[in-house]
Amino acid sequence: MSVGLRHRLGLVVGKFSPLHHGHEFLIESALAACERVVALSYSKPEMPRCDAAARRVWLRHRFPGVRSVVLDDAELARLCRVRGVEPREIPLNDAADNTQRAFVAWLCQRVLRWQVDAVFTSEAYGDGFAEHLSQAFRDADRTHRGVVHRSVDPSRATCPVRGTDVRADPARWRDRVDPYVYADMVQRVCILGGESSGKTTLASALAQALGAALVPEYGRTYWEQIRRDLSLRELEFVAQTQVAQEIAAAQAAPPCVVCDTSPISTLVYALLDHGAPSRSLVALSRRRYDLTVLCMPDFPFQQDGTRRDAAWRAAQHGTTLALLRRHGLPFLEVSGSVDTRVAQVLEKLT
Repeated sequence: MSVGLRHRLGLVVGKFSPLHHGHEFLIESALAACERVVALSYSKPEMPRCDAAARRVWLRHRFPGVRSVVLDDAELARLCRVRGVEPREIPLNDAADNTQRAFVAWLCQRVLRWQVDAVFTSEAYGDGFAEHLSQAFRDADRTHRGVVHRSVDPSRATCPVRGTDVRADPARWRDRVDPYVYADMVQRVCILGGESSGKTTLASALAQALGAALVPEYGRTYWEQIRRDLSLRELEFVAQTQVAQEIAAAQAAPPCVVCDTSPISTLVYALLDHGAPSRSLVALSRRRYDLTVLCMPDFPFQQDGTRRDAAWRAAQHGTTLALLRRHGLPFLEVSGSVDTRVAQVLEKLT
């Protein structure tokens, strides 16, 4: 064991709904005391705007060196299939302490194969949790040296914040969460569509109707600077910048952020122009929005001197539609005039 590190494997368990600075301080404390740290998150039911997919991204973004496992029923079933064990039900959030402890012990032993020797919590239940894990591990392996509880900031003096408070009033607590996480607390609408399909016009009109922040299409801005087809590396940069601008727009605490395109549009260009995208671009294209809107190409193609042609628009639309379905991303198709499209989106949002 490295000098100054008292534990080989530390465990942090939480809902992380959302991940806030108190959780981060807990994980950082574990990192300072352990050779390796693992984080486990589950919540049943899940909290609004804090589903498993979001929590998974938050943990990987903030702690790329920590192995994090974020469970919902589907992910638990998948892990059990891999290990060849009979799946169990994820406990409800209000289940008794012993039920939660037994579930985590079973998960660590049978599914994740984590031989932890320390658990880090800020809660009064930590001692009992560590004792339960110690007994479970010793029952399976008499040589196991047990699990200790490391209590971190139980009074919340260092990081006075609770997930329930953040969920109730995200704007008030936005300085207690990472900007990346806070952006997911703000309603986000994405407008997709091929060239000359009314995407930008709709995004602007919708932002005005909602009193929302408008995030323009960065790919268009970038292309106008260089006036040539973009390489795969440049497309990846465009998608990353698009997401960064969405995150920045959310920090002013608007009621909503309307995004004129998303990384899925950049992925369409990568597929149609290069045949194969990078893995990071595919991952970015799975970014979720409260509502994804796909503009139908239901009016004649209009050439403004920068667009390709109607055949390209059709290819864009078809590829976008296929990707949305493949990624399992729900979306709303809109058609007709700008006013009609705005009305269709507003009806869906209410």
